[in-house]
Amino acid sequence: MKAIFIAYSQAYNEEITDILGLYGQRGYTRWTDIGGQGSEDGTPHLGTHAWPEMNHAVLTFVKDDSKAAEIISALRKYDCEFPDLGLRAFSWSVDEV
Repeated sequence: MKAIFIAYSQAYNEEITDILGLYGQRGYTRWTDIGGQGSEDGTPHLGTHAWPEMNHAVLTFVKDDSKAAEIISALRKYDCEFPDLGLRAFSWSVDEV
């Protein structure tokens, strides 16, 4: 089983949940209006006058490791198509839920 944490610009919320749905991943937890800045060249999303955008984040637990890899691959492809998205996805193994 894998946990996948996804952080992204709030403008792309529907697209991210659509990708999860495409792979049959129904369950997730979403945090809204969180601040952050990319480590390399990302635009700050801080909810301030100077940097008004915000991020959202999703955490989902995927029982099938191969499905988790497919979801990560789809997210990576989407990020490459829309580099301003600022999408980052991380996965790790989970023993129990």
